[in-house]
Amino acid sequence: MSGREQAGDMDDLDMYEAIYRQAEGDPSRVPWNRSGAHDRLLEWLEREAVEGAGRRALVVACGMSRDAEALAVRGFEVVAFDRSPTAIAWCRQAYAGSPVQYVEADLFHPPVHWQRAFDFVLETFTLQALPAEIRAAARARIADFVAPGGSLLVITFGRQPETVVEGPPWPLTRDEVEAFTQHGLEIVTFEDFRTPHPEWERLRWFRVLLRRAA
Repeated sequence: MSGREQAGDMDDLDMYEAIYRQAEGDPSRVPWNRSGAHDRLLEWLEREAVEGAGRRALVVACGMSRDAEALAVRGFEVVAFDRSPTAIAWCRQAYAGSPVQYVEADLFHPPVHWQRAFDFVLETFTLQALPAEIRAAARARIADFVAPGGSLLVITFGRQPETVVEGPPWPLTRDEVEAFTQHGLEIVTFEDFRTPHPEWERLRWFRVLLRRAA
């Protein structure tokens, strides 16, 4: 079975490329665009005094975010990928001269040499942007990027199982995040933050660090 068949209907994913194209080079027209790296990432990097020298990092479905650049500042050798060719083209233009390698790639059939090849993998908002029927396959792919002794940091909106949300995005339950442990990863820390968002008052942020044994 091909990766595309495993992933199911890709129409929802093609929608994201369409949004990038329709923005016509104006980042403000992309709903999820941020002016800087994710606050929860920057906070964590500072708190943990993370040093990336001599380590490889992968940013999953990077879009136009500055997360990859924040990791590069910390000394990581960074690869950042997205399925959207328009998003990758924008990154290459916006961060011309950056040491980050921006790559067009599909999460569901990534380069073979990425398998268990990265010391640090960052997943922010990818899973919550995917329909439920392909989320488990995506989770398995993300976990498989983590090298022995490597770590995965997941930052996502969270929700209680009984909370129904019409997405995208579809905030994740704790069980959905903990399911990474089915792929050889162990939870190191699971941080659960309330969000003051008036429309999502029952929802949460999750920031979860997982690790693969050496």
